[in-house]
Amino acid sequence: MVIDERGPKHIAIIMDGNRRWAKARNMDATKGHVAGVETVKKIVKYAYDIGLEYLTLYAFSTENWKRSQTEVSLLMKLFEKYTDELLNGDEKREIRFKVYGDISALDKKIQNNIIRLEEKSKNNKKMVLGICLNYGGRDELLNATKNIVEDVVNGKLKKEDITKDTISSYLYTKDVPDPDLIIRTSNEYRLSNFLTWQSTYSELYFPENIMWPDFDEKQMDKAIEEYIKRNRRFGGN
Repeated sequence: MVIDERGPKHIAIIMDGNRRWAKARNMDATKGHVAGVETVKKIVKYAYDIGLEYLTLYAFSTENWKRSQTEVSLLMKLFEKYTDELLNGDEKREIRFKVYGDISALDKKIQNNIIRLEEKSKNNKKMVLGICLNYGGRDELLNATKNIVEDVVNGKLKKEDITKDTISSYLYTKDVPDPDLIIRTSNEYRLSNFLTWQSTYSELYFPENIMWPDFDEKQMDKAIEEYIKRNRRFGGN
């Protein structure tokens, strides 16, 4: 498949089901997360190859800190390994790397990797890969509200000039358009605090009985084909 003018420019994915995938195979949850990272690599490559302009992946939410310390530590090690690979690999693709979320709570090594990756890739223009890391939609809106209030108090912004576009410009995702299509795997039918402001008019797609490690190029094609069939009215006729 090659995405044309009928297809989405921005796809966001809630990558859910790693643990259930592992459990169904009598494996430790660790194996599910490792398999999930391999799916990330595969889908990023495929999205780039078919001409998608923006791909945003929900990797770790603000609520995920509630999981066991063992699982959280594993996930952080996987993030570190993945960013190490991106920094040290011979990457020929024109992908701009962005992280959305509060990275201050992350390990310093991961923070440094993120900063270096964003700087290294800032001039790449073919696709933007956004990773939501320590991200929550409500936290994002809370953070934006505080910053807007601060700028009003300091005279940088007038209260009467605040618009919906103003709010968008204070979000983590201020440099990218709202997602056209949001995909969630694992038979869950909710957004779970993902892109709360940005998802208002996104099309939603829930592949049946697909855990994230099993999501592949064919599943991506099916989601895009479903999107193309829909009539996006944005509240109009």
